[in-house]
Amino acid sequence: MNSPIARRQILGAGLAATGSWLLPYRETLAALQDTPTKRVGLIGTGWYGKADLFRLIQVAPVEVVSLCDVDSVMLNDAADMVKERQKSKNRPRTYGDYRKLLAEKDLDIVLIATPDHWHALPMIEAVKNGADVYVQKPISVDVVEGQAMLAAARKYNRVVQVGTQRRSTPHLIEAKEQVVDSGLLGKISHAEVYCYYHMRARENPPDSTPPANLDYQMWTGPAPMMPYNKLIHPRSWRAFNEYGNGIVGDMCIHMLDTVRWMLGLGWPTRVSSQGGIFVDKASKANITDTQTAVFEFPELNVQWTHRSWGDAPDPAYPWGATLYGEKGTLKLSVNSFDFIPRGGNSKPIHRDVKMELEEYPEDKTEKDLERHVAPAIRVHMLDFLKAIAERSKPIADIEQGHISTASCILANLSMQLGRTLAFDPLKHVVPGDPQATAMLRRPYREPWIHPEPNQV
Repeated sequence: MNSPIARRQILGAGLAATGSWLLPYRETLAALQDTPTKRVGLIGTGWYGKADLFRLIQVAPVEVVSLCDVDSVMLNDAADMVKERQKSKNRPRTYGDYRKLLAEKDLDIVLIATPDHWHALPMIEAVKNGADVYVQKPISVDVVEGQAMLAAARKYNRVVQVGTQRRSTPHLIEAKEQVVDSGLLGKISHAEVYCYYHMRARENPPDSTPPANLDYQMWTGPAPMMPYNKLIHPRSWRAFNEYGNGIVGDMCIHMLDTVRWMLGLGWPTRVSSQGGIFVDKASKANITDTQTAVFEFPELNVQWTHRSWGDAPDPAYPWGATLYGEKGTLKLSVNSFDFIPRGGNSKPIHRDVKMELEEYPEDKTEKDLERHVAPAIRVHMLDFLKAIAERSKPIADIEQGHISTASCILANLSMQLGRTLAFDPLKHVVPGDPQATAMLRRPYREPWIHPEPNQV
């Protein structure tokens, strides 16, 4: 295995050869060689928590000093893995309660990769304690949580990067610059975002007693207390609306955020959605298996579709975004992009993701790692570190994460209420609709207290 410095030099050379857009990240890599080691803590040591943490270790001089998880087996396994992966070979401290980890007040960076219902409170507490934060998407399970998270980040002047790493995916940055920004599409007046993965849980196991290694009370936290079911932990909690916002909250946010970034869009003016459980009614899951949504922007609608059954219209793009312009079409995914011109004025362009398995050989054997996404996470971490050094906003700043997250939440609320919702982003209300406005805040289970933007 290459040393951390050697790996950073390899990445730096690769970035320099890829394009001028990566020059700031190459410079960040070089600057990191002479900076003090950042002290890092991770809250949520499951699948994506480790993926994020190990990518950070690959590109920066960091010392992972603290880990937190409510699953003691997962926590100790992660501590052993960190000990082997980090340069110092120190085993990090372990905690079952994030409040005790943050009370140490000795962390420069905190990564948060818990289930969605546990994003808001740890993030707000982390910035209060002086840390810069990398928080997974979606940032929140309700709109007011996100509003409070944004307020906290600004009040305490902390850098907060959201894990919407499509903004840092090398081939998608190339697509933005070479196709969208250069005008090859002409006027863009429609976009489609979609997911056809069969990702919704199909089982219906009986409820059971939580395993001894899981603090289920703490895992549930502010969410409703439901009978424990083996689908809940680990990972399949996304099948339940109590802990997230379904496939829209999980997958639409990525691609809606991609379109917003590519086209420079802010808040949608109106959101509508329809859907339900139309096919797989036998599953324990209570999220939709079929749903569409429309996000209305000036002179542009972004239309979402997901089906967790059947075939994708284009097998090469089962999860992605398509931009329609007067001069051509651009298809985008985590694996590739395709520009398809109209007429003979331009040539088609195709790019595939470049994995960095030789530069980072540990990627080859890391369990559950999405190898095609690892390069994007590395660039996203470099952008985060650059923003920390400059005390600036990262590319996936918490405000951008809030817009994309809240838009998806509004889609689900529209489906539940059966009507189109407008949204006032300054007042954070649905004008003329007190019922919808009240639903922007979920009830919290006692003793947890819902964060408020004017009280962080």
